Amino acid sequence: MYKATRIIILTTGLILAAPGIAADKDPNLKLIKARQGEMQLRSFNAGPLFGMAKGKIAYNAELASTLANNLATQLKLDMGRAWPKDTDNVAYKGKTTALPKIWTTYPDIAEKGKAYARAVNELAAVAGNGLDALKSKIGALGKGCKGCHDNFRKKK
Repeated sequence: MYKATRIIILTTGLILAAPGIAADKDPNLKLIKARQGEMQLRSFNAGPLFGMAKGKIAYNAELASTLANNLATQLKLDMGRAWPKDTDNVAYKGKTTALPKIWTTYPDIAEKGKAYARAVNELAAVAGNGLDALKSKIGALGKGCKGCHDNFRKKK
């Protein structure tokens, strides 16, 4: 009985671990998840700022400053290795919304990234200085996000 129980436990463990083991065979899946996590963190910080600007969330100077500075801090992360070529929605259907043209239009996407960075830094400089100051810079942040979402991400 003891031996049978051990075999059942071992077999169950292997069955449960199999998907994780299989996923580890393709390191690009981890890279895709890393960049998706980074985008979720951007959304986590930017979302309330957009909410404040639209009047859906009460403006809070301290929170606005913190969130905008969090976005600025994220710019310092080197996420380049999370974007290897051929990790797009064609090669990894259902795993990512990144379009293949991200890797074929490099100068264009680099400019979009620079515009986003400028918008984040300008917003971080004023986000805590009142709702009008936040509103004066939030549009550029939205355009910075849309620059990639509209052109380099499959519509959901």
